[in-house]
Amino acid sequence: MNNLISAVETCFNPKIYKIILSKPRTKTSDYQKIVINQIKEVYHLEKFTATQVFNENLSLQQFKDFLSQALEHAFLQYNGWDEQYQYIIQISKKGKPSVTKKAVTAAPAKVLTHNREKNYILKEGTLIPPLVDMGIFTKEGKVVKAMYDKFRQINRFVEIIDDEIKNLDPGAQLNVIDFGCGKSYLTFILYYYLSEIKNLKVRIVGLDLKSDVIDRCNASARKYGYDQLSFELGNIDAYQSPFAVDMIITLHACDTATDYALYNAIKWNAGLIFSVPCCQHELNGQIKTDQLSLLTKYGIIKERTAALITDAIRGNLLEACGYKVQLLEFVDLAHTPKNILIRAKKTSVTQKRKAQALAEVKSAIETFSLTPTLYGLLETDEIINSNKN
Repeated sequence: MNNLISAVETCFNPKIYKIILSKPRTKTSDYQKIVINQIKEVYHLEKFTATQVFNENLSLQQFKDFLSQALEHAFLQYNGWDEQYQYIIQISKKGKPSVTKKAVTAAPAKVLTHNREKNYILKEGTLIPPLVDMGIFTKEGKVVKAMYDKFRQINRFVEIIDDEIKNLDPGAQLNVIDFGCGKSYLTFILYYYLSEIKNLKVRIVGLDLKSDVIDRCNASARKYGYDQLSFELGNIDAYQSPFAVDMIITLHACDTATDYALYNAIKWNAGLIFSVPCCQHELNGQIKTDQLSLLTKYGIIKERTAALITDAIRGNLLEACGYKVQLLEFVDLAHTPKNILIRAKKTSVTQKRKAQALAEVKSAIETFSLTPTLYGLLETDEIINSNKN
């Protein structure tokens, strides 16, 4: 321990403006690496997990304490730079530190502000007609200051899609159904992104129950020249797709409408699913348990527990049907509380994992006395019990 403190003190001076902590001590470490930039009197930390980045600011004294703890418990390597030298601490598996100092010919650039410009997929300065009509862009393609949060949220949605399709070749065909499309703000943005930025041969159909909304959306599609984007009137549960479906989008389809959308996606063998559920009332009216009554005793806890169990069951049922599933946090466009986005990709899931996912669902159903719609639909069609899994 004394040797480590000595090593940290050797590599700590106010001229060091950039530090990277790497090589986590265990596979279960909270962060894969931490990047630190000294900005005036503050140390700005970017903490990287496999999928997210968390930011934190520390004072000089707070940072000294943090650094010692991080190297003692979390990381095996320290790299620090001033304008002339790189300082390296490497810690062996036995906990013995070694210190290296070497001259550098090109030191990393200094970060002068916390608010570095993000490299958004939808670029400010580009004229995107739907964003102009939504009041997010000016006619010159500049972000309206008061709408910057919505601009970031829309880009977040596009980034989530981009993670799964970024390796598609230009010119590839992509057929998309948007269930419960509503006013279709994100549908228009998605069409622009897929056709104009990714250069894909995209066809999108939006489905909704309101005829006036469908008429208005079709008029907007014609106005923008989006000739492969159309909107239809109809129910999710009875809809027949006019083409083989590659991607299903369902944003805020209310209550069991999400289940019918996921059921159709599974039945059609859709390769990608992006779903933000809404108003999970079904299980809230059913949930009952003797073993875990603490979770159903208080109304607000019961409601949230039911909503979380609803989406956990949906995620597991998708796994049982051969999808790799992630549940991500997604902020919608109306500044409502954060929602869960279900992102699922059809892939090779082992029979063992499928069986385990289904067993976990059955256990939750038994424990909480539930009859979830999606489970019933898949069971009736023998999708979750067939050899097709």
